[in-house]
Amino acid sequence: MTIQPIHAAEAGESVAGDPALRALVVAGIAAAAAEAVDRDGRFPAEAIAAAKAQRLMGLLVPRDLGGEGRTLAEVAEVAYRLGRACASTAMIFAMHQTKVACIVDHGAGSPWHAALLRRLCDEQLLLASSTTEGQGGGNVRSSAAAIEPDGAFVTLDRAASVISYGAEADGVVTTARRAPDAQPSDQVLAVVLREDYSLERVSGWETLGMRGTCSAGFRLRARFRPEQILPERYPAIHAETMTPVSHILWSSAWAGIAAGAVERAQAFTRQAARGAGGQMPPGAVHYGRAVSSLKTLRALVADALSRHAATAADPRSRAGLDFQTAVTMLKVEVSELAVTTVGSALRACGLAGYRQDGPFSIGRSLRDILSAPIMIHNDRITQNLAATALLATVPAGLAD
Repeated sequence: MTIQPIHAAEAGESVAGDPALRALVVAGIAAAAAEAVDRDGRFPAEAIAAAKAQRLMGLLVPRDLGGEGRTLAEVAEVAYRLGRACASTAMIFAMHQTKVACIVDHGAGSPWHAALLRRLCDEQLLLASSTTEGQGGGNVRSSAAAIEPDGAFVTLDRAASVISYGAEADGVVTTARRAPDAQPSDQVLAVVLREDYSLERVSGWETLGMRGTCSAGFRLRARFRPEQILPERYPAIHAETMTPVSHILWSSAWAGIAAGAVERAQAFTRQAARGAGGQMPPGAVHYGRAVSSLKTLRALVADALSRHAATAADPRSRAGLDFQTAVTMLKVEVSELAVTTVGSALRACGLAGYRQDGPFSIGRSLRDILSAPIMIHNDRITQNLAATALLATVPAGLAD
């Protein structure tokens, strides 16, 4: 099953207004190419070109900087709809929007970053993320490479174990130690553009799923202006924006992948029941479980979006333990439940879902969603959360 573009829109035709409607145009194009993207392990160029044509790259940028000033909920809806069509496209979109959110939230007062956001909206630039490094893997709160002075410029030489779609991006948003004598946790976030850096590929991306994200490893060598470093230190950026936005948008994409699998399970169950004179097939019970799990997934994301919106007047409150616990566990809970949901959809379809060559195949969805619990490993997340929670007081009552 594929998601069809609304009307007969082509990648170059922009649909004004609601981002969710524009997302359907992109989703139709993404779905048509998803099989080839997965099979060949290639970047979903058609879908990202369509996203740029629909002007989705600057959704979070304020209107006075050339963007649309959309809410995180609207962006999450786009990620969900793209996830139903092509997991790699959805994850690329989610990662890009997370980087944009960091620049919007923490680049205030920086003329360079304001100009960048205007250029991003005008040219629909695609930003990649480089927050994992060397042997540290998914420990995004530790950096080995440091910003080093070089006259009027600064340099960075970073062994990035992963830069998703790095070879295709127009720029990279990267963490680094603040200075050569800084501690690994004393980090900054910098934005480097194509003209500022070179990439030397050091590892490939031959993976089970999410193949179209092209998350190869690179040596990143950059020389750029000091003003390209965001004014705030990374710990604040990480707590107030990076973690909540990435977890919400990743979760939206994963819920979308699960929804695509449930849609296939529904179509199979309906067809099987018709063929049996209305008698439900044996796998129908698993379809029911998949539907229930998907409702829970959507509710978890909706609750996180409500929590995030409630802190809009005081973004610094997002660094508090209650908010951080909730948004951290969102990633863990949604990633695990999404795997369960897709597994239930597979069992509902039986052999038809297990096959790779039929309209009810769940194979690609399953391979893609298996990345969710290990994309910044859930065990690492829960271990860190447990250590932090030791400092908190256990509530004495329900109202505490």
